[in-house]
Amino acid sequence: MTVLCSVAGAAVALFGVTRTWAVEVTTRPGLPELRSTRTGTEVAPWVLALALVALAGGGALLATRGAVRRVLGALLALAGLGVVAGAITGRAGLDVGAAGAGGTVWPVACVAGGLLVLAGGWSALRHGHEWPGMGARYERRPQEAPAAPEDQRVDTRAAWDALDRGDDPTAR
Repeated sequence: MTVLCSVAGAAVALFGVTRTWAVEVTTRPGLPELRSTRTGTEVAPWVLALALVALAGGGALLATRGAVRRVLGALLALAGLGVVAGAITGRAGLDVGAAGAGGTVWPVACVAGGLLVLAGGWSALRHGHEWPGMGARYERRPQEAPAAPEDQRVDTRAAWDALDRGDDPTAR
């Protein structure tokens, strides 16, 4: 559930930060109006980066165990907190203009996604060491030295002699 929470929160934040947060309309006499759109990525670019980190970290929770998983949980919680803070500060001084409801909905989606990542990271930090890890078949094992082969030389001279006589060794 923690992995799903982290990955879903990161996906929601990624989607929300790439949507239009503001549309500025400039009217010009005698000319068509000039529309300038700003996405969340333009307003707060670190939100996109932190959401990508959270997405990767959510998947990495499956491959880690013990103390490493707890450290990863702390990093996820910090990334979620950064997404929340970035979305709030990015939206705080922004005039949404003609963006309408999108100017509010998408930053709120980023905050919700960041809170999900924060909750998933906190859960991994608190309880991650208790969860089972991946099976042993996924772990890297030390290579065993191959047994020294006995000196078994194959005498291919007979096959070459048969070819010299015109016999086809593949016809058997």
